[in-house]
Amino acid sequence: MPQSERILKVLVYSDDSSVRATVRTSLGRKPSPDIADVELFECATEPAVIAAMDKKKFDLVILDGEAVPAGGMGVCRQLKDEIFNCPPILVLVARKDDRWLATWSRADAVVSHPIDPRALVQAALDLLTQNTTISAI
Repeated sequence: MPQSERILKVLVYSDDSSVRATVRTSLGRKPSPDIADVELFECATEPAVIAAMDKKKFDLVILDGEAVPAGGMGVCRQLKDEIFNCPPILVLVARKDDRWLATWSRADAVVSHPIDPRALVQAALDLLTQNTTISAI
């Protein structure tokens, strides 16, 4: 099935339901007319993220760096270390000054809190449509 016809799967991890809701509302079902529909899979715990990653193939992973007890930065690094051909990962950080931590975590993109819906959508679209290294917003 061509990329434009299949549903893109995006995993969203945060222990905070309002962060997951902001991501869900920002991306919607079709964040751009140029890509396929997006289906979100929400996780509130690190074990749920690991289980989901073991069961499904995701096109993008969005991790909240402020999640507790397992922050998205550490989860990102673990996924990059343990999964061959790990999907691109976008990490949400508390402050723009925390972007340097993305280098350590190997995040493919960073968006800072409070989440700007346009910045989130642009970073997600960049990762869904091409392979990038670090795109800090």
